[in-house]
Amino acid sequence: MRVYLPSTLAALGRVLADGELGPAPLAGHAVTPALIEWYVSGDTEELEYVALTEAARSSLRMLAADLADGVDVPPRRVVLAAEVPDARVKAGVDLEERSWVRLAEPVPLSKIVSAHVDDPAAEDDVMAAIDALPAADGGDDDALFVVDGAEAHELMWYATQELPDLVRWREDKG
Repeated sequence: MRVYLPSTLAALGRVLADGELGPAPLAGHAVTPALIEWYVSGDTEELEYVALTEAARSSLRMLAADLADGVDVPPRRVVLAAEVPDARVKAGVDLEERSWVRLAEPVPLSKIVSAHVDDPAAEDDVMAAIDALPAADGGDDDALFVVDGAEAHELMWYATQELPDLVRWREDKG
């Protein structure tokens, strides 16, 4: 099963250093029976895009938590796509989180097939979305509009051999 795992560039650096994404349990997004039922007219590609988009929203929250904790990380959403055996994926039952899945084990780096990452040009909009999250969660429509603005940026696709180049941002700051 293709699972979309939210991340950040700092977390991606740890994945590359450790050789796996963990520790478990891990929350991710995938094409689940609930998502298929909800999005009846969608083909597999459309359903995977929905799961990817949900993972990007989760990445935004990870970025907000990292920045609140003082972690030095660029405001760019990161989603890691991995191939995980179906038996290791447990789908959620929450109707609001139709694509939500839980993995009980870490994901080896060898199972990650690609990364989807914001272009640096998206950083201002992603930062604005991070700042607007608390108000958006409180129901503020203007703040929700700002959060949704980050989604106007399509995530760029990266092959696994390009992942080390993505985490070199720390060296480039030098």
